Amino acid sequence: MKTYWNGVALAAALMLSTGAVQAQTKWNMPTPYPDANFHTQNAMKFVAEVKEKTGGALDISIHSAGSLIKHPEIKNAVRSGQAQIGEILLSLLANENALFDDAVPFLANSYDSAWKLYQASKKPISDLFAKQNLVLLYAVTWPPQGLYGSKEIKTIDDMKGLKFRAYNTATERIAQLSGAIPTQIEVPDIPQAFSTGRVEAMITSSSTGANSKAWDFLKYYYDMQAWLPKNVVLVNKDAFDALDAKTRAALLEAAAAAEKRGWEMSKAENAMQMKALADNGIKVEKPSDALAASFRKMGETMTQEWTKKAGAEGQKVIDAFRK
Repeated sequence: MKTYWNGVALAAALMLSTGAVQAQTKWNMPTPYPDANFHTQNAMKFVAEVKEKTGGALDISIHSAGSLIKHPEIKNAVRSGQAQIGEILLSLLANENALFDDAVPFLANSYDSAWKLYQASKKPISDLFAKQNLVLLYAVTWPPQGLYGSKEIKTIDDMKGLKFRAYNTATERIAQLSGAIPTQIEVPDIPQAFSTGRVEAMITSSSTGANSKAWDFLKYYYDMQAWLPKNVVLVNKDAFDALDAKTRAALLEAAAAAEKRGWEMSKAENAMQMKALADNGIKVEKPSDALAASFRKMGETMTQEWTKKAGAEGQKVIDAFRK
């Protein structure tokens, strides 16, 4: 009889163990940037916290630097379920809907104003993602965008004919309005593109510049504080809904913490990387009055264009932001 009950206990233990293994959910998370990038660092903290809060029930594997899925393909991969969760630059989707385009120059040009714009646009953006079987988990801003050049740029005329890195609708439009030549270049390809002369100027953050070791291939950085674009982390809605209530709650709690932490990391990153640019020989300075005035005028034009494209929902966002 003792042997019988020992056998029953062993069988029960095996069933419980098998159930625990079966209950574990594994997700893949493609991200566009390398491990050293603060967005990726924040995502690593996020997935570690999810694992801890769920007791290992949800285990998310990060595939950074486009190693699993390239940046332009991440959103559709998550939407289709090829990956369960992923991170993208929001403005990369501007061609789909103007509401995704948070890279409107000089509309929000500080951390406080960027947060205010995010709060004004969060619901309509989330609603758009919901229609595509996606859940917006959290968003984190990049540091303010500045102008990099392999040559000195004092006025807008100095932009004419320059090969200009364009990675979204806004940067393409800046190239058009300034007379530069837009060239599509992803972040991992920036050093080679400059070194081979495929591009001569770009607008991007201090973080991307420092991570790319911009001092190896260009000389100038102008602190334009043009805009603060955001990265968003998206989840496939079917995968999200398949989680039990406790796991979903833990995921959302970790996402809220990642969003708050990420914005603070962005501020610290900007201060650190601006110093790194200068320490490594890049001439860091404010734009000339003439150049700043030209870009402000360009920003007014692009804000009007954005509002027209975004329609009534876009106007509501602008009204809420400016209230």
